[in-house]
Order: sequence, then structure tokens, then C-alpha cells
Amino acid sequence: MKTIRVALLALALPIGLAAQQPAAGSQANPITGVFRGRTMGLQRNLAAAFDSIPEAKFSYKPTPAQLSIGYIAQHLADDNYFFCNQFGDMKGTRAEKDTATPDSVKATWPKAELVAKLKESFGFCEKAFAQLDDAKLADQITMTFGGQSRNAPRAQMVLGHVIDMADHYSQLANYMRLNNMLPPTALPRPKP
Repeated sequence: MKTIRVALLALALPIGLAAQQPAAGSQANPITGVFRGRTMGLQRNLAAAFDSIPEAKFSYKPTPAQLSIGYIAQHLADDNYFFCNQFGDMKGTRAEKDTATPDSVKATWPKAELVAKLKESFGFCEKAFAQLDDAKLADQITMTFGGQSRNAPRAQMVLGHVIDMADHYSQLANYMRLNNMLPPTALPRPKP
């Protein structure tokens, strides 16, 4: 939580500057653009990672206390709707099965279903990003988690989303390495 507060403080100056007239040739919404670019990159890496992990490994977790790969997939899909629903007026819709089924049960769904639901949540987040611009990052939103609601700037949800995806990609990359698989960001880059 402290990291989020520090990052939000770091955003305060650029948001104030973004409200001023942009210099000729500059991007109209540089802060939102950075968040969107990082989010889309993480979505690509996560999708590639889950696509490359064999279905037999979706129950893998390094220790009993850790999350399984399947659990991470369903958790990310849930988190994507949680965060991206706060990006604007557009809200994601989900089947009752996706919201009423316990996480521990969803974690055991077949790989194809988990990955499809994750990619569907990525698609929603891409559309949700289209509602954002730098000026809206300072808007106050009400977020509810664990039955408790509180107000926060919209930027907290955008930043939280990026941090959450980066955290879970790192977790997944470690799981892949423990299973002698290279995560997408460690694969050799094609030569031009």
C-alpha cells in the first residue's frame, strides 16, 4: 500500500503538468499512454506464458501455501474486472458461473476455459482503457473490496492494475523456471 501511495505522489506533478497545454508534437495523454502501453505489454506476456504452459502443470504450485497456476489464471481474470471496471462508466459483464463459483473450484477448470476467460478479461480492459485520459486519473472513484468501500483517485486503480499484473507475471515466470520452461520475457528475441 505504501508503494501505491508513493507512486500516486509521483503522479501528482505529471498530472498537474499534463493539465497544461502540451508542447507541439507531444502525446495528448502521456501518463495514460504509459499505463496503457505497460498494461498491454503485460497482457501479451501473461497470455503467452499461460498459452505455453501445458495443461498438466495448471495444478502446479511450488509449496502448499502458494497459488497454483490455474488459480493465478482465474485470479487475474477476476482482478482485471475489479480494476478495469473503475476506469470509466463502462462496466464488464460476466456470466454468473464466473462470479458465483468459488475461486478454488475455478482454479481447477480446464486450461482452455481458464485461458479463454483470462483473454476475455484482457479484451475488456483494452476497451476500458479507451475511456481514460490524463485528466480523468485524478477523478475520485468508490472502490469496494471485501465488503468495505472507500474513495480513491482513479489513478490508484490504474496503477494498482499494472502492479498486480506485474506481480503475477513475476510469480508465473518463477513457476515456469521451476518447471524448466522459459517465460516469454526470457526467450531470445528475433534478430531484425
